[in-house]
This record gives sequence, structure tokens and C-alpha cells, in this order.
Amino acid sequence: MDTLHAEWTKLRTVAGPGWLLVAAIGLTAAVSALAANAVSCPDGGCQVDPAKVSLTGIYLGQAIVAVVAVTAVSGEYSTGMIRLTLAATPRRWQVLAAKAAVVGTATLATGAVAVLASVLAGRLLLDGHGIDPAHGYAALSLADGSVLRAAAGSVLYLTLIAWLGLGIAAMVRDSAVAIGVVLGLLYLFPIIAGVVGDADWKRHLDQISPMTAGMYIQATTDLRSLPLTPWQGLGVLAAWAAGALLAGGLLLRLRDA
Repeated sequence: MDTLHAEWTKLRTVAGPGWLLVAAIGLTAAVSALAANAVSCPDGGCQVDPAKVSLTGIYLGQAIVAVVAVTAVSGEYSTGMIRLTLAATPRRWQVLAAKAAVVGTATLATGAVAVLASVLAGRLLLDGHGIDPAHGYAALSLADGSVLRAAAGSVLYLTLIAWLGLGIAAMVRDSAVAIGVVLGLLYLFPIIAGVVGDADWKRHLDQISPMTAGMYIQATTDLRSLPLTPWQGLGVLAAWAAGALLAGGLLLRLRDA
């Protein structure tokens, strides 16, 4: 409990993480609103997933969340504070577990606000662009089970991204390298899949890509065309995050501070 309190104190008393999380909310909602405002289908019949369009900002918000998670670990290495942390808590796995709990909770709260704002913006803007029940589209409402799954899943998605960043930071320790690795894992897979000519290879890359597979949780239409179901896709990201945390915890235990 003392370790958890210490990690919470670190997160809330340093200005950087708080402002970054606020920025994640604002930018996620802003990008989602821009995406919703850019869609137009006055005659109906367009292949548009209203929920997914309204949650477009997650593509940007995840990068900010990853940075916050990485600095929660690597920041202590850069200042040397990690030695005091590990001296106060000899069981090193407890330190990483406490960081995961604190960063995960902060990300969960941030994600909930960002997603709620994004869905609200999407509902207001899409109706004015022909994406409404009058043109054959379901109303964008959290009362709809598929929309609720997309929204709640997006919040979980951001939390898993934070844990992925935390685990990678525990492995490599350096902020710049850790951020580069996380963003590379997220954005490099889709780029490679986009240039691969073989359909089977592209499908396999999409199935193992932490971002592509994880984002399937946002889909509410044409689910049969996805390589994985929405929850299976989120499970792929969860496996990446769990693997990173386990590897980070093992290296934290075996290496000197």
C-alpha cells in the first residue's frame, strides 16, 4: 500500500504527466470531432461506421498516453531517483505493479473522459452530415450495445497501451528509445501491411499488430470482414502489454538499478 501511495504521489506532484493527460483528452476529442465533421453522406448508403469515425482521435491520444507511461519509469532512471525507489521497496516487482496500477487508473479515467467527449462530438456532428437514422444509420448512442462496446473498448485500449509503454520502458530504461520502440510497434505494422502485396501475409500482419488488431474493438459494422473479432483483437493488444510487463519486471529484478 505504501508503494502504491508513493507512485500516486509521484504521478500527481509532477506537472508533466498531468498536463499530458489533459492534452490527451483535448486532442483526442478534437481529432474525433474533425473526423466526424469531415464525413459527408447526404444520400445515404455510404460505407461509414459512425462509432469508429467518432473515435478516430484515439489514434493520436494513444501516443500521448504511451509517453506518459514511458516517463513514469524512464524518468526515474534519468534522474537517478530509481535507486531510492528500489531501496525503499526491495521487492522490485511491487514497484512495477504499483506503477502499472497508478498509470493504468489515470489512463482509464483520462480515456473515459476523452471517449465520452468524442462520442458526444460525433453524435452532434454526424447527424448534420447525413449520418443519421433518417439515412439508414443507427443513432450514435451509448445505449446501443455495439457503440457501448466500441467506447468502453477504446478506454481499455488506451489503458493497455499505457501498460505496453510501461513494460517497454522497464526493459530499455531510456525515454527516447522506449518511446521510439512503442510508437514503432504501434505504427510500423500498419505501414508494412500496407505495402505487402500478398493478401494472406497482410491479414496475418493485421492479426498480430498491436494497434490494428486492438482497434478492431471500435468496429460496429461489417464485422465479418475483420480478420479477428473485436474482443479477439483487443486480446492481441493485451498479450503484447502482458508480455512487455512480464519482460520488464524480469529485467528489473535481474539487473542493477
